[in-house]
Amino acid sequence: MACPECGDQLRPRDRALRCGTGHSFDIARQGYVGLLTGASTKMTGDTADMLDARAAFQGAGHFAPIAAAAAHAFTAEDAAAAPGDRTPTAAPPEAAVVLEVGAGTGYYLAAALAAEPTSFGIALDVAKPAARRAARAHPRMASVLADAWRGLPIRDHSLTGVLSVFAPRNPTEVARVLAPGGRFVVVTPTADHLNELVGPLDMVRVDPDKERRLADSLSGLFDRTAHLRVEFPMKLTRRDVTDVIAMGPSAFHGTPADDPRIAALPDTTEVTASVTVSTYVPTA
Repeated sequence: MACPECGDQLRPRDRALRCGTGHSFDIARQGYVGLLTGASTKMTGDTADMLDARAAFQGAGHFAPIAAAAAHAFTAEDAAAAPGDRTPTAAPPEAAVVLEVGAGTGYYLAAALAAEPTSFGIALDVAKPAARRAARAHPRMASVLADAWRGLPIRDHSLTGVLSVFAPRNPTEVARVLAPGGRFVVVTPTADHLNELVGPLDMVRVDPDKERRLADSLSGLFDRTAHLRVEFPMKLTRRDVTDVIAMGPSAFHGTPADDPRIAALPDTTEVTASVTVSTYVPTA
């Protein structure tokens, strides 16, 4: 970790993280460390209610195939070579450390850590309720409250991997903190994601141009080495539908979780989960 004030390395001491120049950041009793400094952030984090809904939906296992695919992207042998070149890349640091940006509950990072028992994780989120949850998501996961758009509180070229699942990302900062041979795994929804609910319940639609905009934002910084579409049916109860609305962007955009149209749904509704899992390496 790096001090957000001066960039010096942070080290644990007396329930705090401290740098060599004297800046100190307390570790909250809930287990996370707050590295937000200066003026209030303009980023809008998830609310406690949104995180409760997300934890319930994730806990029911509906997105388990997505978590498994994201975890596999960090361990797949052929995913870290440059396009057209499957020769080994430079070795990452001895201790594998993966950062999840916009980690929320820490669900996806926990799956990545479970797939690689020697790795460690850093869950970063701008919302305090998320930082509290992530602090107890996995024993090898540290939880950090910070704004990725102000700069990641991470030392240069120190991470084995960075993960972004349904979350905003700061490509320049990700490129800075990844070690040679490190992987940046990005999970984004396709236009077919939750399609059976989007129209009938007026949920926020996925931008059909999302894939191109992602590629443009990473151009010049990263090369894509793997790309996988993960799509599968889910059988959702009315409770599940309520949770999937309450946990995502529709909660901010006028789709109430208690929408009477949910009560009109059958006992279970088959809904499509559809995402792409893309693996990138820093451009040489």
